[in-house]
Amino acid sequence: MNDLDSERRLHAARLGSEKFRDPDVTASGAMRARVGLDKLDTLWINTGTLCNITCRNCYIESSPTNDRLVYMTADEVSAFLDEIDTLKLDTREIGFTGGEPFMNPDILAMLGDVLSRGYEALVLTNAMQPMMRPRLRDGLLALKDKAEKLTLRISLDHYSEVLHDDERGKGAFKRSIQGTNWLSENGFKLAVAGRTCWGETVEQAREGYRALFAEHGWQIDADDPAALVLFPEMDETLDIAEITTDCWRILDKSPSSVMCASSRMVVKRKGEDTPTVLPCTLLPYDKGFGMGATLGESLKADGGAFENGKVKLNHPHCARFCVLGGASCSG
Repeated sequence: MNDLDSERRLHAARLGSEKFRDPDVTASGAMRARVGLDKLDTLWINTGTLCNITCRNCYIESSPTNDRLVYMTADEVSAFLDEIDTLKLDTREIGFTGGEPFMNPDILAMLGDVLSRGYEALVLTNAMQPMMRPRLRDGLLALKDKAEKLTLRISLDHYSEVLHDDERGKGAFKRSIQGTNWLSENGFKLAVAGRTCWGETVEQAREGYRALFAEHGWQIDADDPAALVLFPEMDETLDIAEITTDCWRILDKSPSSVMCASSRMVVKRKGEDTPTVLPCTLLPYDKGFGMGATLGESLKADGGAFENGKVKLNHPHCARFCVLGGASCSG
């Protein structure tokens, strides 16, 4: 295939300009699907977009210099936890994502607050140098009495060093392995997040990770989709079908299976005085998906991308990652 053919194929795969424009109807004129919050099972806290590394295809563009989402403080997180109690939302889990959460100076205080209130805590980390600083290691060990409710999910894009480092940089795999070994040796509950962009089947991927887990003695069930989460690729410029109200019947899926039926995420954007509640973890920068500054406001969000608190699936990620990809950041 010559370069011109490749360019034509690439162009043909690009998202049509008419798609995901009208929040109420699709390009075909069909009613766009909506998803209401059944229960706030997981509240995600984005700790900030700063990260110790720059990954080639990071959907949130985290890096050592990207501070578009600034550090969330322990007091800000505490206010949202208080609101969960006030609104009686019966939330099970508080998730921490970034960036690299262990770069946030308040991460240990936030984890201590979450665990002391009886919530489960899930931290998405690369298990590299930030987590391995003595203060962070000592702080994690100090939380060991509550460790049964704490899970650390390690980002290992592939079970092979070559492909993982192709995404995250030379030496990244070895450093993540070292950090994960330390967590395992100290009895922390582990999970792993991988990706499905390598041209192999899900079964082949799980078998590869199973061998890696066995090699290092990590107590992770490679067949458990919550313990080994395999994420589909997210490129909002590539073509994907829009989700209509008829899709639930056609796909034999329920709106309750989609992440925004059970999750919300809180971010703090640079230059803004207050945090913002979003319907999910995938849309941190799109101001059209802001649901308000509090959980209470988010429950009543109306207009634009929302209808009486329901989320209109007006973004390519809604289709590619959640509805058609069947993925969830909570596993």
